[in-house]
Amino acid sequence: MDFELKGKTAFVTGGSRGIGRAIALTLAKQGANIALCGRTMESLEATAADIRKLGVEAWPFQADVSKLEDVEKFADQALAAAGGIDILVNNAVTSTAAPFDEQTDELFRYHIDVKLMAYIRLARILLPRMEAKGWGRIVNIGGMTARIVAPLRVTNGVVNAGVANFTKQLATRAAKGGVTINCVHPGFTATERVMQIFQREANDAGISLKDAMAKREQEIPMGRLVAPEDMANAVLFFCSPMAGMVTGQCIAVDGGSGESVNY
Repeated sequence: MDFELKGKTAFVTGGSRGIGRAIALTLAKQGANIALCGRTMESLEATAADIRKLGVEAWPFQADVSKLEDVEKFADQALAAAGGIDILVNNAVTSTAAPFDEQTDELFRYHIDVKLMAYIRLARILLPRMEAKGWGRIVNIGGMTARIVAPLRVTNGVVNAGVANFTKQLATRAAKGGVTINCVHPGFTATERVMQIFQREANDAGISLKDAMAKREQEIPMGRLVAPEDMANAVLFFCSPMAGMVTGQCIAVDGGSGESVNY
């Protein structure tokens, strides 16, 4: 199937590992050139090398998106290298697996800066570029804690709820400019960060990591953790012509584990 992304340029934050890496590679397989940022240059270079093997361009940039100056620098450098932008995937994330009593002001502020504020700042910088040519896609990655209570992910819930609301607000603003803006909520996904959550759950329950993972998998109707590629395919849909009239939406990729009803 032709997703009509050949020759387009996508910026992916947190693009060197986990969900971000899978998104970058999936878009690249459809012919998109990729600018990606993250905190570790070694993993960025490795992902960029894998992207280039697919016959497209890749530009890795080291950035701490909790800092405004790094966000601005990434946007400027990526625009200079790529010559423009068509797709922005806001994926950068951080979190500390701990209950409310252990979550300090600093942890809340850092999570807000890494995720919500970085998403807002990049959209502010890059959306006008898309509107100027009458086409663009922004996809925000915001976890399932936007919809559920998760005792070890309190900061996630606050931040992801903000991401969902921001997505809807900005989609209304951007629609007349030919830009769609949507959000994907990942359920428990097989990434390093989720393994940290499982490890904390195992420690608190006095069980093994393997048993903690098995318990979570049993709670997922589809019977397995979400793969990063599952997330990437949802992002690909939002970037494709099939989603040309879909904007301001939040879709969960969680194997059916979310029990809330959303209208």
